[in-house]
Amino acid sequence: MADCIFCMIANHEIPSNVAYEDDQIIAFHDLDPQAPVHVLVIPKKHIASLDDVKEEDRELMGHIMFKIHEIATDLELENGYRVVSNNGEDAFQTVKHLHFHILGKRKLTWPPG
Repeated sequence: MADCIFCMIANHEIPSNVAYEDDQIIAFHDLDPQAPVHVLVIPKKHIASLDDVKEEDRELMGHIMFKIHEIATDLELENGYRVVSNNGEDAFQTVKHLHFHILGKRKLTWPPG
């Protein structure tokens, strides 16, 4: 999608501090981190939200979930980390491109919101 900032990052049209990349996903450090480590993991394919995931995206979604652990390990989040996906307006999804936040390197409180 031409006007999607995350698509532009995935296509390297906008610079980012990349933590991981392969042919299906890219993970990059958040510009407004909410924890000492705050990385966003996005599919390179534009999917607006979890509500827009289709059957054809099953393998991609599994790939994302599998790679999150690898990315967290590379980021040395050995004491734990949180994975968050905001879905929709009430959940404060500000970019309409599916993304997962990996947060760590501090004690995360509960409830989160």
